[in-house]
Amino acid sequence: MTIHILLTGASRGIGAAIADALGGADVRLARQSTRAFLAADFADPAAPADLWQRALDELDGRIDVLVNNAGVFEASPLDAEHDAWVAEWERTMRINLTASAELCRLAVRHWQDRGEGGRIVNVASRAAYRGDSPAHWHYAASKAGMVGMTKSIARGYARENILAFAICPGFTMTGMAEDYLESRGGDKLLADIPLGRVAAPEEVAAIARFCALEAPASMTGAVLDVNGASYVR
Repeated sequence: MTIHILLTGASRGIGAAIADALGGADVRLARQSTRAFLAADFADPAAPADLWQRALDELDGRIDVLVNNAGVFEASPLDAEHDAWVAEWERTMRINLTASAELCRLAVRHWQDRGEGGRIVNVASRAAYRGDSPAHWHYAASKAGMVGMTKSIARGYARENILAFAICPGFTMTGMAEDYLESRGGDKLLADIPLGRVAAPEEVAAIARFCALEAPASMTGAVLDVNGASYVR
């Protein structure tokens, strides 16, 4: 049977690499991308439900796998004006966590209504466990929330064959990471990664593909690190 997958954040970086990794005759992929038919701005509270319905329409009413990859990494300095700091916190939570939560809920309900299982793959971050810079409290908190949500889904719905996995990359060589590396001194930051380099998007994508299509059911609830041993637990 052809597997129907909804992937968010597929425009570039990790998302584009996941889309490539999922390509194949046995997969139909609906890609959420600002450059594609399924464009969606998750800063808009109406966007997740609208995206889900359009993806269902594109995939003939059935989605088997949800991959939540969309997210933002935007600085919010502690000395910013209070209202601006709060607004940035809420924007990051809305895009990184709340939109993913809405899609997870819609996916679980979809599979329950169909009486079939499904898989969720949430792309979180090393920051969920290690934290991040003083200007990125909101980012770390949003990714920690994603990990907690993934574990809750796994525990709550495993008996219905609804499986959930989280992936926690460290720095990955995307445009977003390149800007951050430059702002933090590049080589000095890399010295904190025992592997000596940041991950390639294709490495994260290989794990996402495994979770989406191949991981055994007993792995549900697993959180998989991809950080070059920069944080081990």
